[in-house]
Amino acid sequence: MKKYFSVLIMTLLLVRIVPARADEGMWLPILLGEGTEAEMQRLGMKISAEDIYSLNKPCIKDAVVLFGGGCTAEIVSDQGLILTNHHCGRSAIQAHSTLDLNYLANGFWAANNDEELANPGLKVSILLRMEDVTNKVLTGINNKADETQRQAQIKANCERVAKEASEKGKYTSSVETFYYGNQYILVIYQVFRDVRLVGAPPVSIGNFGGDTDNWMWPRHTGDFSVFRIYADKDNQPANYDKSNVPYKPAFHLSISTKGIKENDFTFIVGFPGQTQEYLASDAVDFIANTENPALIRIREKRLDIMDKYMKTDKLTRLKYSAKYYSIGNFWKKMIGEAKGIKRLNTIAQKKELEKRFTAWVNADKDRKLKYGSVLASFTETYKELLPYELAADYFVDAGLGIEIVRFARNFYKLVDLSNGKKANDADIQECLDQLKATSAGFFKNYDTRIDQEVMAALLQMYYKDLDPAYVPDVVLNNGTATNGDFTAYTAECFKKSFMVSEEKVNEFLMNYKPGKASVIKKDPIFILSSGLYSFYAENIYAKVSMMEEEVNGYYRKYMRGLMEMDTLKHFYPDANLTMRVTYGKIGGYHPRDAVDYSWFTTLPGIMKKEDTAVYDYLVDPKLKTLCANKDYGQWADADGNMHVCFIASNHTTGGNSGSPVLNAEGQLIGINFDRVWEGTMSDIAFDPERCRNIAVDIRYCLFIIDKFAGSKRLIDEMTLVK
Repeated sequence: MKKYFSVLIMTLLLVRIVPARADEGMWLPILLGEGTEAEMQRLGMKISAEDIYSLNKPCIKDAVVLFGGGCTAEIVSDQGLILTNHHCGRSAIQAHSTLDLNYLANGFWAANNDEELANPGLKVSILLRMEDVTNKVLTGINNKADETQRQAQIKANCERVAKEASEKGKYTSSVETFYYGNQYILVIYQVFRDVRLVGAPPVSIGNFGGDTDNWMWPRHTGDFSVFRIYADKDNQPANYDKSNVPYKPAFHLSISTKGIKENDFTFIVGFPGQTQEYLASDAVDFIANTENPALIRIREKRLDIMDKYMKTDKLTRLKYSAKYYSIGNFWKKMIGEAKGIKRLNTIAQKKELEKRFTAWVNADKDRKLKYGSVLASFTETYKELLPYELAADYFVDAGLGIEIVRFARNFYKLVDLSNGKKANDADIQECLDQLKATSAGFFKNYDTRIDQEVMAALLQMYYKDLDPAYVPDVVLNNGTATNGDFTAYTAECFKKSFMVSEEKVNEFLMNYKPGKASVIKKDPIFILSSGLYSFYAENIYAKVSMMEEEVNGYYRKYMRGLMEMDTLKHFYPDANLTMRVTYGKIGGYHPRDAVDYSWFTTLPGIMKKEDTAVYDYLVDPKLKTLCANKDYGQWADADGNMHVCFIASNHTTGGNSGSPVLNAEGQLIGINFDRVWEGTMSDIAFDPERCRNIAVDIRYCLFIIDKFAGSKRLIDEMTLVK
């Protein structure tokens, strides 16, 4: 759900930086010097803000990259070596895996650069600079225009500013919205498209504990993988080519091996994806009591079906490993988030803030004129909007949760090209080539048994859970005819459709002529896909977009008022996949009565968790031998143990996966990969007592690379600091 804010109080935001509390907040690196730097140094940081972000010298921001489209990674050598999470690299690892060469199950370690594996489509983006362009974006904006017109003007200005900064396509640039419209920041990236897999531990290390341990503490997961950035001979971005060479970064992180202890200062630099810290009570109520419960039910059904088949054979597990993790990750997060919102009494707290806001507004005639209708407008608009938001959720999770429905969408362009009066053979052939490539990738990780059962279950939920007014006709009509049982309908679709078989799809594409577009349009899977997409476009999307633009205006006014009301509070911007700095301290927590968690875990703890009857708790024999012999090399802690993971109070979210956890000197001490379950509501409400980020100790990563994988060449590349 998109939410928006305001524009008026920029001078306050840029001049006064007063952190709300030590561990909360996702801070813009270009503003650290205004006051956050002093707070970080008070807590123990020994470097300066310019060591983190600078345009005058190499700095930490040059070594932290956006990995793919939603993770973070860090450069750890002068040869472009990067570390990220195993789950961030999982799709690439799986793509190279077969049953005979199962790198996901058995791990992969390139013996030299020539053995490092290319990953088409994978890219990393290195931030060159950020710039406040608020004045440029808002110049000429008619504040009396309606929200649709205003947003159109702003969009045009953003595109113009970004285009100018790209230097004719040399860089990737965009203007991002902060404080829901209060501020606009230009971000400019250099994007590298040749990123090769260097190493990854087996899944029994990289995802030890699996879904059971996901979002939980204590954790014993070696969640890391190793890649390398390649560039052309001039050290510039280039498409994959054998002649490319390892990238020479402006800066790479040093790695501390001296160990960590409780209460040590830490900070994280990364690309958090999305938070919604400033939502109105109506929106939080919807998320906690309507949206999350619905999505939990849908995703749980998909997971149950996948798990049933994944247990039957290794190939199915390999095919669905990344999909299962992705679905399960957010499923479990939503459960914890809903519980956390309830435990913190967040809705009541939001209402109390709104009550205080109302009293403040009513105390002044001018304020009443500006803000008096804001909260009532929220309630009125949300009442109309939220059923459409739920319908959009069902379209995405129940409709597009059916894999073959998404795949069928790829045939739309071919139909359009074929139906034209002047069908262009070259365009059609290009489309056919794209479809062949898409088909190969799709069927490599597809199982008709799973998808057929998922389709029957999700269509039934789509039909029964929603008001009929929000259900697509193609679902409503078939459900009415069968009393909500889609088993026979689904079986018929899979029986008659050519799209569910790679062999049939290839045969169809090989012999395709424009006249065969009618075959596509009559295909039952295509009809279902078309019906779902068309209904969403015509009945849901337009309505949601229009009403969200209304909400945009209300949030701008509301935030402007909140900032005027609480002038000493700094409202840090919600995450939006731009670089942020968060900080805190290493330490355990007290989740509930009589339960206290320590701040670190050890390798012997893995042995105690081992369960040979449960796939997620299998332990590699070599790891067991290393543990039994205490063969930890130089990577053991001062206490003699091999530390595995630790927790700290840094404010993180999705997108921070793979982020470097740094010590007071700015040296790498861990790789962030998760949050504790009791703190997953931190995207909406931060609780300093329970919100903890989870990281794999960098010494455990080095131990696996060195003692387990025997890949000393990688250790030799890195800059280690005792």
